[in-house]
Amino acid sequence: MVENQRSDWTRVEEDSRKAIQLDSDWVKGHYYLGLALLQKQEYPDGVKELERALDLGRGADPKGYMVEEIWQELAKAKYMEWEEASSKREWELQSLKKACESALKEKHDAFQMEGFLDESGTTNMKQLEALGRVFEKVAEADTESEVPDYLCCNISLDIFRDPVITPSGVTYERSVILNHLGKVGKFDPVTREPVEPSQLIPNFAIKEAVQAYLKEHGWAYRTW
Repeated sequence: MVENQRSDWTRVEEDSRKAIQLDSDWVKGHYYLGLALLQKQEYPDGVKELERALDLGRGADPKGYMVEEIWQELAKAKYMEWEEASSKREWELQSLKKACESALKEKHDAFQMEGFLDESGTTNMKQLEALGRVFEKVAEADTESEVPDYLCCNISLDIFRDPVITPSGVTYERSVILNHLGKVGKFDPVTREPVEPSQLIPNFAIKEAVQAYLKEHGWAYRTW
């Protein structure tokens, strides 16, 4: 069964590469190539192909089902990358913390043997507390918490993927605001001011802020 699955994904990879050679802007070609590479655990290349598919998909149909599907797969891949790296960092930090604590204990024992028990005991306690605070601070980036409000869409409350700004100055997720304009009415949900789809402008500042945040807090990719 496993061998059959591997064989299937190998064929998907081969077919996708051939398709991309014929049409380098084919969304599904990059999408399926990305999935095939992820199955082979070639995460960097797989993520690269999914990101390419996402960019092409947004250009062709910003609120299409393929864009959401591609994003979900990309988010899972990014989360898996973060999870693996986070586990490695946690192990390294714990090992380093134990080594530091051991070194402090040896220093404390040496002072104790020389008769400086009271002074060395107080100093040792303060050093251990400071050490603990340092490692807690370092581990904060890998600790799940609430995503800042300014990085989330006012309608969906999810972290931005493709933020756009209305003439009123309010930022929304592109597919979400387009859906609102098409089904509810052509007005800004917050300010109630009239809005046409053509008036939506990409908010590159927020997009860069989101990318920077996700780079440091990979757990925020989790959407399931």
